[in-house]
Amino acid sequence: MDDRLFRTVMGKFATGVTVITTLTNDKVHGMTANAFMSVSLNPKLILISIGNHANMKKYIEESGKFTVNILSKEQQEESQYFAGQLNEKREIQFQWIAGVPILPRSIANIVCDVYESHLAGDHTLFIGEVKDIHTEDGDPLTFYRGKYDCITS
Repeated sequence: MDDRLFRTVMGKFATGVTVITTLTNDKVHGMTANAFMSVSLNPKLILISIGNHANMKKYIEESGKFTVNILSKEQQEESQYFAGQLNEKREIQFQWIAGVPILPRSIANIVCDVYESHLAGDHTLFIGEVKDIHTEDGDPLTFYRGKYDCITS
């Protein structure tokens, strides 16, 4: 099978949209990602998948911490910004939990320490041990077949 067919089939799985954030050398870094899942309840573990050529991989390795910000339907622009789809520079206002940057207005923020990492093909899987969470009411931003959408309650 070719890469395009594989990507098309994977795009048929509707996902939520997240922005992964971390801090290194007093600079906040963010990246849009939809490869996120829960792993364990005891201990509380989650997993993110980051491309090996993405700058975020080295930032997470340096900091040893990251936040998964689960975006609300009102945050499509933030998703596009951190995906590199918007060219203009923006001043993003972050908030902080346990010294790690979070995106306000997200429906959830999950602050983690890196628990383990595993090389898997052209990505690295980071398992995060959840250290703190924050949640808000709202409808999620979703992604399906290469397009943004939202699920309303």
